Amino acid sequence: MTTQSEAALENGLIKTLIDNSYERVVIKEEENLKANFKAQLEKHNQKELQLHGRQQFTDKEFEKILIYLEGGTRFEKAKKLRDLYPLETDGGERIWVEFLNQKKWCQNEFQVANQITVEGRKQCRYDVTILINGLPLVQVELKKRGVELKQAYNQIQRYHKTSFHGLFDYIQLFVISNGVNTRYFANNPNSGYKFTFNWTDGENRPFNDLNMFANFFFDKCTLGKIISKYVVLHEGDKCLMVLRPYQFYAVEKIIDRVENTNKNGYVWHTTGAGKTLTSFKAAQLASEIEGIDKVMFVVDRHDLDTQTQSEYEAFEPGAVDNTDNTRELIERLSGDSKIIITTIQKLNCAVTKDYYNKHLQEVRNKKVVMIFDECHRSHFGDCHKNIVHFFSNLQIFGFTGTPIFVENARQEHTTAEVFGDCLHKYLIKDAIADENVLGFLVEYYQGSTMTGCESEARMREIAQFILNNYDKSTFGGEYNALFAIQSVPMLLRYYKIFKELNPKIRIGAIFTYAANASQDDEQTGLNQGFANTKVDADELQAIMDDYNSMFGTAFTTDNFSAYYDDVNERMKKRKKDMQPLDLLLVVGMFLTGFDAKKLNTLYVDKNLEYHGLLQAFSRTNRVLNEKKRFGKIVCFRNLKDQVDAAIKLFSNNEPNEYIIREPFEKVRKELNLKMISFLEK
Repeated sequence: MTTQSEAALENGLIKTLIDNSYERVVIKEEENLKANFKAQLEKHNQKELQLHGRQQFTDKEFEKILIYLEGGTRFEKAKKLRDLYPLETDGGERIWVEFLNQKKWCQNEFQVANQITVEGRKQCRYDVTILINGLPLVQVELKKRGVELKQAYNQIQRYHKTSFHGLFDYIQLFVISNGVNTRYFANNPNSGYKFTFNWTDGENRPFNDLNMFANFFFDKCTLGKIISKYVVLHEGDKCLMVLRPYQFYAVEKIIDRVENTNKNGYVWHTTGAGKTLTSFKAAQLASEIEGIDKVMFVVDRHDLDTQTQSEYEAFEPGAVDNTDNTRELIERLSGDSKIIITTIQKLNCAVTKDYYNKHLQEVRNKKVVMIFDECHRSHFGDCHKNIVHFFSNLQIFGFTGTPIFVENARQEHTTAEVFGDCLHKYLIKDAIADENVLGFLVEYYQGSTMTGCESEARMREIAQFILNNYDKSTFGGEYNALFAIQSVPMLLRYYKIFKELNPKIRIGAIFTYAANASQDDEQTGLNQGFANTKVDADELQAIMDDYNSMFGTAFTTDNFSAYYDDVNERMKKRKKDMQPLDLLLVVGMFLTGFDAKKLNTLYVDKNLEYHGLLQAFSRTNRVLNEKKRFGKIVCFRNLKDQVDAAIKLFSNNEPNEYIIREPFEKVRKELNLKMISFLEK
C-alpha cells in the first residue's frame, strides 16, 4: 500500500472542497474564527439587515449574539443553531438572526479551513474544519494511510475532554478518514465507534475512498440537507443522532413521492436496521410539505409498548396517542395536530363506528399521509381495508424487514399489492456487512427421544438440555434466552416440566389468550394453536402468580398489559435495580417487534417459515459488544429447509454466506485438515 501522509490527505481534501465551490479561509485561532463568523453571519443575514438599513452588526450587537450562543448544553446549542435569534439592536429595533437556513439548505455559506489552533486544557490543532455561515459544523480528523481508523475516532474523544468549547460546541458531525476508509458520525461524545458509518450510494455500495466520499457527502446541497433535515435531536437522551445512508435514501424516496406523485410505496429495511427512526423521520418531513394536512404514523398495538412509546416521544414530544380512548384520537384528527401516532386497531374503530366517524367527515377529504410501521403485519385484513377506503385523499407508505411475496403469502395479497412499489432496500446481508446486526449460528439438536413432537419424554429431554446448556449459551447469564413453542397447550406442559426440574434460573412465560387476542394473530402465523377458553386465562394466572412470587409483583390477567411491560423490561436487562428474566417461554408474543440487546439465544420447538422464521431469529441479533458475536439459534425440529428458504427469499435471492455461520463441527474439521496439511509441509 502506498503511504500517504496526513498533510497530503488534508491538502487533497481541501482541493476537492474548493473544486466543489467551498470558500477557502485561513483561520489561525479562535479570535480569527469569531471575526470570520461575524462576517459570514452578516453575509447570510444580508436581506434582514438591509430591511433595517444595515449591512453589519455593531460590535456590541455581535457580542450579544456570542453571549446567546455561549449558553446551554451541546444539545441546547443544536436547538439554537436551528432557531431564529431576536436580536435587540443598539437602536431598539429587532432583527431576526438566522444561523442556518434549513428550508433552502443550499443557500448557506460554505467555507473550509484547516489547522485551527484552540487553547483548552491543552493546545490542539484541528485538521480540517467545515464552516457553515461561519460556524464550525463539521470537523474532519485525518490519519495517514495504513493507520487504523479508530485512532482518529479516539483523537476526537480526546478533543472532547481537552479542547472543544465555544463555537466548536456547535459541531454537528465528525468525519474520520485514513484515505481508504472514511466514516461519519454525530457529535454525541462516547457513543462508541460502532456508531460511525460509511456513506454509500442508493444501492448500499460504500464510498470508502476519501475523495469519493467528499465529492458526494460534502456536496454543499447534500451536506446542507443532512445537517438541516437528517441530524435528529433526540429529546429522550438529549443527544444528537444522524441518519445512516440507507435511512437517508429511503426517506428521500418517500418525500419525493409525496411531493411529486399520488403513488404509494414501501421500504424493505431488515429487522434491526432502525426502521422506527427512518419511518418517523419520513413522517416528520412529510408533515412539513405544503398541502399535507395530516401525517399519521400507524403501528400495531402489539408494538406500541412502553419502550416504543418513549422512543416516539423522544422524536416528537406529545405526538403519541397512547390511551385506549378513541375519543382522544378523534380530537387529534379534528384538531391542529399535524403528526399523530396511533394504533391500527384504534384507527379502525374511529373510521368504522358511526358514533366516531361522524366527527371525521371534514378530515376524511383532506390530504393525509399514513406511514405504517412493520407493514407485514395487520395490513391484509379488514382493519387496513376500512382505513384506506375511509380517507378519500390518502397516500400510504409501509416499512418492513420481511415483505410478503408470492412465496410466503398466507394472505390473499402481497406487500406490493397492498403498498405498491418497493422504494428502497437494505437487506439483512447489507446490515451484517455493515455490522449493524449480527449473523446467526444455527444448531439442530439431535437427542435420544426426539420422535413424536409432543411426547413427554421428548419435551423433558429438551427442557433438561436447555437448563444444562443455558450458562454456556448465555455466558453465565450475561445474556438471556427465548424459547419459542408450537402452541399454548404445549407451552403449559413445558412450563410444568421446567418447574419439576427445579431450575436455578428465573423462568417466565407469556402468551395470547381470548381476552388479549388480536385480529391479526391468525394472519401472522405466530400464535397458532391457542384455544380461546377460560382455561388459558386460569393457566396464565397461575404462571403470573409464580412470577409475582419471584419478583414481588402483583399482576393478574385483568392488568395483562402491565405484566407484558414488566416482562419486556426484565428481558431487556436495562435497569440495574430490576431482577431480569433468564428464560421466557412464548408462542407468538416477543417473536416480532421485540428488541433486546441482552438477548442472544433462541430455542425453537415450533414450526417456523419465511417471515415468521426470520422475525423470530432476529430477536437475537442486535449488536452489543465484542463478546456477542452472533445470535444463537437451537432448533429442536428439523427446520433446515425452512431456514435456507427464508434466508434466500429475504436476501433477494443473492448470496448469503454472511448470514448463517458455519457449524462449529464443520469449522473444527476444516481447521484440523488445514493444520495437518500445514504440518506435512
